[in-house]
Amino acid sequence: MLVFSAAILCSFPGTAAELAPELWDRPRSAQVVMAQAAVRQAVAAYQANSAARIMIVHGPRQEAQLQAEELRAWLVALAVDGARLQLRADPLAAVLRLEVSE
Repeated sequence: MLVFSAAILCSFPGTAAELAPELWDRPRSAQVVMAQAAVRQAVAAYQANSAARIMIVHGPRQEAQLQAEELRAWLVALAVDGARLQLRADPLAAVLRLEVSE
């Protein structure tokens, strides 16, 4: 699995990327969320494979869980099937991470 925190994410299942922490420093809209490379590319990988699932990995703090839940809501609003989205707490996660898998 490829995991990194830069702006490039391969659009294939089994990949992951971290969202920029700056996303949470300003008001969000669908346009702002989709401007995130990790989101765009995770959604592209999801759309390219009918078996793909998106996992939103978040840290253990309440703020991280709330951010993950908000991101999930944005993805559902952007036509990602909620049944194919999952949240998972990771005690070592410092920022939100999107993982695409089958």
